[in-house]
Amino acid sequence: MRVLFDQGTPTPLRKCLVSHQVVTTFELGWSTLTNGELLEQAEAAGFEVFVTTDQRLRYQQNLKGRTIAVIVLTTTSWPRILQVASAISDAVGSVVAGLYIEIPIP
Repeated sequence: MRVLFDQGTPTPLRKCLVSHQVVTTFELGWSTLTNGELLEQAEAAGFEVFVTTDQRLRYQQNLKGRTIAVIVLTTTSWPRILQVASAISDAVGSVVAGLYIEIPIP
């Protein structure tokens, strides 16, 4: 699965997704794109999953008809995300195009 991490997604999470190809928006030079442009670029580049911490995304963008799945983490805290890394990995491995999943992180 081709996975794109948004700006706030902790990059150490990529070590928990070893069976997937993970790239960050920073690595691609896409850090300054707006959410709409970013989703369009990601889809055009063949990314299947977008992992973000932007909980407003679902209200700012019409996700209907998208070919990319969106996974939202409810915090940017790496220690807290690490505690649910297996759930995130499961979500990434089971998404389908256009799906929106919010993973609550205590």
